[in-house]
Amino acid sequence: MQTTYVRESRTLEAIPKRGNRGRSDRPDDAARQTLETIFRHERDGLIRFLRGRVEPELACDIAQEVFLRAATSPQLSSLVNPRGFLLCIARNLLIDAARRQQCRVVTLPLNEARDTHCAAEQEHELEASDLILCLERALAQLPERTRTIFVMNRFDEMTYRDIRRALDISMSAVEYHMMKALSHLRNTLIDTI
Repeated sequence: MQTTYVRESRTLEAIPKRGNRGRSDRPDDAARQTLETIFRHERDGLIRFLRGRVEPELACDIAQEVFLRAATSPQLSSLVNPRGFLLCIARNLLIDAARRQQCRVVTLPLNEARDTHCAAEQEHELEASDLILCLERALAQLPERTRTIFVMNRFDEMTYRDIRRALDISMSAVEYHMMKALSHLRNTLIDTI
């Protein structure tokens, strides 16, 4: 039986190396044995290190991730300071977790009583009153007959025929005054809207 020495930061221990019992001594077997040894000796210390920095449940998960990364590392077979190697991986994982935490988007459930869209009522009222004031000014600039015909059609909701009968004018006169009123209002209110 051969004896292999693995140097640790605490002590030097003799670790028996398994003999060739029907299997070939492949490099992955040696790495696996090295990892098992490191795991047995360093797991508790690594978890203590991590518990000082994160919650206990998360410390075990990160320790598992540390050993998973160590298992896939090409440096595993030539480690001089396994504890330092594991602590370096653990620190890097903690840094990655902190960065992810900073970038995490928190979504909150929708509370319909609190979060429903509400219209800007005061703003709308102010805009409406300004628009009404501009409309009144523009209507005041129209000739009396044109203003009367426009008001009868748009505000009193009378048809052109009803206006023609009420004022005893021709249909073309009603159309002329409406076109004149609409054109004036469009030109006057274009800047307001």
